[in-house]
Amino acid sequence: MYDCSAEIRKYHDDKVTLPTPERTNMRNRRDANRDRLKAGLKSAGKPQPYAFHSQGSYRMRTMIQVDDLDYDIDDGVYFYKDSLKDSAGADMSPQDARKMVADALQDDRFNDQPEACENCVRICYEAGYHVDMPVYRVSGDDDEVVELASGSQWRKADARGVTDWFESENERLSPQDDGEGQFRRTVRVAKKFTRSRADWKKKVPSGLAMTKLASEVFLADKDRKVRALRQTMTDVRDRLNRDLVIKHPVVEGETITKGSADPKAIFLRDKLTENLKHLDILDRHDCTRADALKAWGKFFDDDWFEDQIGDDDGGKAAAAAPGILTSRETYPVVEKGTGGRYA
Repeated sequence: MYDCSAEIRKYHDDKVTLPTPERTNMRNRRDANRDRLKAGLKSAGKPQPYAFHSQGSYRMRTMIQVDDLDYDIDDGVYFYKDSLKDSAGADMSPQDARKMVADALQDDRFNDQPEACENCVRICYEAGYHVDMPVYRVSGDDDEVVELASGSQWRKADARGVTDWFESENERLSPQDDGEGQFRRTVRVAKKFTRSRADWKKKVPSGLAMTKLASEVFLADKDRKVRALRQTMTDVRDRLNRDLVIKHPVVEGETITKGSADPKAIFLRDKLTENLKHLDILDRHDCTRADALKAWGKFFDDDWFEDQIGDDDGGKAAAAAPGILTSRETYPVVEKGTGGRYA
């Protein structure tokens, strides 16, 4: 297979991972909302949260660049159960807890005021991004019970467990001494594919679904990172051909998909099947750098790749990699180490 590892890594750095200034802006918005909430609760004589915990792709550092700036920052707010009481001294309902948080976040500087949604309080910004604040209550001492204000019920859930699971997987699956983790970078690029066409946005599974699928099939390749990416995308497609159900990584008995014929899982499977064909040319012995870049450009529907083609890229590759391995049993074994920490 023609090895475009350097180019895919540059694509990751240029077009996929969030630049440091953008992450800084997101962190500042998150912190501003935390301060706004605490001040609003204090002014209203309401209980203060005992903790905040960022969660989801922001916390796992798998957020990707999107053209419409539709970034979703999840920042859980945690209260002690004993502090969430109504005027009669009874436990506060999930609806009332979310409304309490939404009311405390009101600010004249927002064009659209924060509102209590089904599973969170949402703060929308004019630029297109939003911050979601799921509301949790915590009870118990040694055996801590964490419940999310979900709809009309307090449901056992704690997104911190998903973060812990991801960090463990990143460390387990990434090659030794690989900085922030090859698995983390592969997840970002895989998620980029699912958002590569504007009309796919509401048809593909969630980022967590893509992350879970990648964790099930990922095998690192320290020397040829592009092979690890292509094999991951191929194996995700094959995995969905066998079973469309995606189990939640930490909640026993819960699935991310809806039923055994989830339409979003079907859509992802079919789009992978359709677009992986563009990469077949990489296995030809006469594949050039230009051919390879055009193929990846079609796969991601991104002109960035053709922009990298130079005048001298039409000749045969001097060091094309061997054909991609299709048998998982013969895939090269890569030593696992202590990778997976944030760079």
